[in-house]
Amino acid sequence: MGLIKAVVAAGGSVLADQWKELFYTDSLDKDTLMVRGKKKTSGKSSNHGNDNIITNGSGLLVNDGQCAIIVDQGEIAEVCAEPGYYTYDQSTEPTIFNGDLGKGIKDSFERFKVRFTYGGDTGKDQRIYYFNTKEIIDNKFGTPNPIMYRVVDNSIGLDIDASLKCSGVYSFKIADPIIFYKNVVGNVTSEYTKEEIEEQLKAEFIQSLSPAISRLSTLELRPSELPGHVKELADYLNEDLSTLWGENRGLKVQNVAISTLTVPEDIQEEIRAAQKAKLNRTAGMAAAQTAAAYQDAMRGAATNEGGAAGAFVGMGMAQGMGGQATANLFEMAQNEQAAAGAAPTDAGAAAAGETPKFCPECGTKLAPGTKFCPECGKKLF
Repeated sequence: MGLIKAVVAAGGSVLADQWKELFYTDSLDKDTLMVRGKKKTSGKSSNHGNDNIITNGSGLLVNDGQCAIIVDQGEIAEVCAEPGYYTYDQSTEPTIFNGDLGKGIKDSFERFKVRFTYGGDTGKDQRIYYFNTKEIIDNKFGTPNPIMYRVVDNSIGLDIDASLKCSGVYSFKIADPIIFYKNVVGNVTSEYTKEEIEEQLKAEFIQSLSPAISRLSTLELRPSELPGHVKELADYLNEDLSTLWGENRGLKVQNVAISTLTVPEDIQEEIRAAQKAKLNRTAGMAAAQTAAAYQDAMRGAATNEGGAAGAFVGMGMAQGMGGQATANLFEMAQNEQAAAGAAPTDAGAAAAGETPKFCPECGTKLAPGTKFCPECGKKLF
């Protein structure tokens, strides 16, 4: 028994003259995973009585996004996932039109196919099932407990564990209808919907989500970057679910979309502090940060509530402490540049009798040709 493309079987004649019955199904929505094929008989049909018999020469219609399986005596006999019209011929070899389902379904067919030669015996039980091979979308998920995620950034020496909570949606598809039929649905009376397996899949998906997200930490991604790497996340999930979903059920995670991602505030503060500390990893960057802080201190001292005398005292203290610290850091930066073979700037310029870029006393930026710092009055050369 086998399936033959109707255009070949017809041989140029009218297709209706060749078909005894026509098996088909309506469009399958996102909640329907499998339905039993309907029989649409014609006036020339030789079989009007038993829905469990496929008459030789009957027609089979397969639409896009569908896979049809003929089950004979409870065992898979024919598979077709290519859209088109087909005729059922009991005299031909078992066939498989795998469409875009790939080599995997061919291997499954070879493992499970059988042949029966009962002829027209009414003891036979033959059924046609249609499987939805489109992407099954809008499967919501949320992590009831935090997922541990290792935040690593070797450039700033950051390595901490963060607890994340996330929610979103994922999609899956029936990648191997043969395995799905054998291990999940079997000979159902009419249809099999997503609702019957949804909770089981969601629990297994969330269970695999934690190690999959943890694997993303090897890419040194900050938590805020995770939504932009859902392709890698789907790949990791399929690897982890390859046995449970792939080999046992014929299912595959198609896509994942993260809608919300929550990171505890203390972890966010720790990450920001580490990133800010990166700015002070060189003397030059530290000098710039200190100079900015010094300017803020001078402005604060100028508004001292103790009056003018207090303001002058505050400014003097800020100038003495901040200015010296800034000068020391700029001097360290010059030494780092000199050690690295870079051309000297402020310190070298002062030694050569040229105006430095910053005052070595208070860190104020200077204009070319300046001999005295306009902020603290220090003689430059």
